[in-house]
Amino acid sequence: MQNKGAILTFAILLAAVCMYQLSFTWVSNQVKKDAVEYAQGDDLKEFQYLDSMKSEVVYNFLGLKKFTYKDVQELEINLGLDLKGGMNVTLQVEVQDIIRAMSNYSDDETFNAALALAQKNQQNSTKDFVVLFGEAFEEIDPNARLASIFNTLELRDQVNFNTTNDEVLKIIDEQTSAAIDNAFNIIRTRIDRFGVAQPNIQDLQTKGRILVELPGVKDQNRVRNLLQGTANLEFWETYENQEVYQYMLQANERIKEMQELKSGANVEEAESDSTETADVEVSEENSLLSELEAGAADDTTASVDNLAAFKEQFPLFAILNPSTDQTGQLYPGPVVGMANAKDTSQINTYLQNPQIKSLFPRDMKFAWTAKSVDEAGTFYRLIALKVTTRDGKAPLDGGVITDARQDYDQFGTNPEVAMQMNAEGAKVWQRMTKENVGKSIAIVLDDYVRSFPTVNGEIPGGRSSITGLESIEEAQDLANVLKSGKMPAPARIIQEDIVGPSLGQKAINSGLISFVIAFALVLVYMLFFYSKNAGLAANIALIANMFFIFGILASMGAVLTLPGIAGIVLTIGMSVDANVLIYERVQEEMRAGKGVKLAITDGYKNAYSAIIDGQVTTLLTGIVLALFGSGPIKGFATTLIIGILTSLFSAIFLTRLIFEWQLKKGGRILFTSSATENWLRKTKIKFLEKRKMFYVISGVFILISIGSFFVRGLNYGIDFKGGRSYIVSFEKEVEVGEVRAALADVFDAAPEVKTSGDDIKITTDYKIDDNSENIDNEVEALLMQGLQDADLIDKSVTLEQFTQEYQQSSQKVGPTISDDIRKDAAIAIGFSLIIIFLYILVRFRDWQYGLGAVAALAHDSLIVLGIFSLLSGVLPFSLEIDQAFIAAILTVLGYSINDTVVVFDRIREYLGLHPKRDRVENVDSALNSTLRRTFSTSLSTFVVLLAIFLFGGATIRGFTFALLVGVLVGTYSSLFIATPIAHDTRSRVAKVVAKRKK
Repeated sequence: MQNKGAILTFAILLAAVCMYQLSFTWVSNQVKKDAVEYAQGDDLKEFQYLDSMKSEVVYNFLGLKKFTYKDVQELEINLGLDLKGGMNVTLQVEVQDIIRAMSNYSDDETFNAALALAQKNQQNSTKDFVVLFGEAFEEIDPNARLASIFNTLELRDQVNFNTTNDEVLKIIDEQTSAAIDNAFNIIRTRIDRFGVAQPNIQDLQTKGRILVELPGVKDQNRVRNLLQGTANLEFWETYENQEVYQYMLQANERIKEMQELKSGANVEEAESDSTETADVEVSEENSLLSELEAGAADDTTASVDNLAAFKEQFPLFAILNPSTDQTGQLYPGPVVGMANAKDTSQINTYLQNPQIKSLFPRDMKFAWTAKSVDEAGTFYRLIALKVTTRDGKAPLDGGVITDARQDYDQFGTNPEVAMQMNAEGAKVWQRMTKENVGKSIAIVLDDYVRSFPTVNGEIPGGRSSITGLESIEEAQDLANVLKSGKMPAPARIIQEDIVGPSLGQKAINSGLISFVIAFALVLVYMLFFYSKNAGLAANIALIANMFFIFGILASMGAVLTLPGIAGIVLTIGMSVDANVLIYERVQEEMRAGKGVKLAITDGYKNAYSAIIDGQVTTLLTGIVLALFGSGPIKGFATTLIIGILTSLFSAIFLTRLIFEWQLKKGGRILFTSSATENWLRKTKIKFLEKRKMFYVISGVFILISIGSFFVRGLNYGIDFKGGRSYIVSFEKEVEVGEVRAALADVFDAAPEVKTSGDDIKITTDYKIDDNSENIDNEVEALLMQGLQDADLIDKSVTLEQFTQEYQQSSQKVGPTISDDIRKDAAIAIGFSLIIIFLYILVRFRDWQYGLGAVAALAHDSLIVLGIFSLLSGVLPFSLEIDQAFIAAILTVLGYSINDTVVVFDRIREYLGLHPKRDRVENVDSALNSTLRRTFSTSLSTFVVLLAIFLFGGATIRGFTFALLVGVLVGTYSSLFIATPIAHDTRSRVAKVVAKRKK
């Protein structure tokens, strides 16, 4: 084998990289294991332990580089929500609300009609909402001027009565983009402060949509309120550090005294048989300390919640570094200290306790900065705010901001923010700046300080500049924050998936079980069918393949989901195909009289074409899934793509290296076992002669499928029709009819109720069009109420208990999202068929092959859909048409085309080897020669899928059932549909051409 050294080197390097990447997962799991042991079942303690470890070095790689726990977390394999539990939320920033807030005439008929039409058109368009609004405005009244509507106070510098509609639309687009960016930043900041390990927040392709993934969260009501709450922008006067330091000293000493007194009291208590002789003064001090401890216990974000842990804490200045230089001189400004992120909650506990709070002036309050001092996000500054109003509120809020934009100073070099306020705000701003010259005014968003610029002088008129910013990006972010006060961008949940931790653990267990069983079955099968020599080589390559897949997943930062595990397990079955093709080819060469060494060389060489064609078509399907899928589907596609690439390397190169090594050692290599040596070896089936019979059989199945579509229809999941679904676990056995009847009144109509494993799945479209902030919580409350009224769950259960203990998972898909999913699904399937047709056309230079392949794929899709239509509601698991089903269909297409291309490749070879033979004889011989390979690949894949189906859990049973059916139908169609159609089409074309020549 040429380049053997290079291949071996690459394999070793790839293995080393994979081992390095997977080591982070191992280290992370060790830290989590320590956290579980420390917490002893207390979730809060576990979170606090992990939070405190974020900046600690936990991994020193070969003494070359040190990694903190935060670094390790970012590099480990992440588990998806379906395995870990948590929330997956898609938020839609309402662009029409932003546009309405920017306008002059909220009651203008043309304006409102254009907004309504744009919203309607958005359901069937991929265009940006601003573009749709402009088109709708033009359609309703071509002579109307947008300038008259948007010539507002805040836009008067950009829009005048001579501004064209196109120019106004460009300005609107810029303003809405800024508002959306600000909404994203607000949500990101809120989530970062929420305390979720490894959150994922990202902008989606559709403008205004934001994906938020929160692993491990349990209080979904709190998360909904957090994500959908309106941003609270405020302006506060501040205290100077010099004014606050003396109070900090008193607080520090007071806490220290209380700790010492409590410690002394405990010693006395231990030495005395009675607590009645305790000193009164000490008892009073103990009481004060108890109150402080109670505050820590009551605060859910406190880093200590029991006496033993509390005693280990030092006073205030041990965790809050005062704002002083090395000589002890106090820095000017409102920053009173800096602390590690893990200590901020403990400092809050100290400062908020009534006994400590009483030491400070009544008009003093504290807030942390939103931005960390360091890039690692470890240290934050504490700012002292001054309360100057009677009601304790900020003297100015974001509503007074009419405009804010990023600008530059008079020299054009340093970034700044130009800000304009309305008349009311300008008066207050003038007073605030006049009274605080030389001091800072804090700009606070959601209780966190975003900026605290120093006032250089009194500012009349409400127009001012904020300078001293570090970068253009910081200036742009601050401008967006300020602008959001005038242009609110409310975010509403349009899609939501919630998986409870217990259901996630079930998924992990079932996924691992199915993986182990499937893997073991394939290893045993290869040893049985291809002997211990060739079978062992294939198994070594398969094990290496799994190692490579997980290592690459870790290096990519990919998320491993349950469908992702299914993709890996499916890859196991499909990766066998390359080995089977090679081994069958080697056996053919050996039967032709060649020696083992030459047979191996020629066998590999002759198998390349079929392997590459088959794997590339499946790879193309995986790429389409990755492009058009989302969430679990993308996870499935990612593992499928990686698996195909690594299996090609393992099957083609690693097995070859093993055989080269065995030949060098002089060992005997067998490529088949005695039990399977003659299996399907000399078949002489007349495939083309019987093609009309198979046409009839397939035609009957297709007609039945189409008839079922009209009579029974398809059971669309909420992905495609919109709605909410809940999987609920009951303590006692309940009937589906009982649940349906119990919820008919509260939901105004009977919901769809089905069994889902040991649980019940409830689906409803009740108020799915309602976008109000608390609607999701209201629907869950109605669900609980209906079940309680029917005595299906205990009436003492609270909503929080219901969502955490009974409700195993929930899903919400709004109507806009469901339209997009249907559209993307249609595009994905259509695009897959086109790509496959073009690939086959290029590779085989014969459109008849492409037509036969696409016809077989359409045949497979119709029959799988028909079976789902016929058996929906009959089988004891869900057969919904949802995103997972689309992934299954595309996978079936990939598998089927893989099988078909291998057959076509053999036909092309036989036609070249035997040009004088009758074409029918060549085609039949080629089909018979592939039966052994088809049997091995199909059987191994089917067995793998059967293991997933039986042991993979209820959540993907419908998905794997589609794959099982697809493998059977796809194998059938590659032999009895694709090839006969290609043959008949070619024959008819040949006859037409012959007639024309005559």
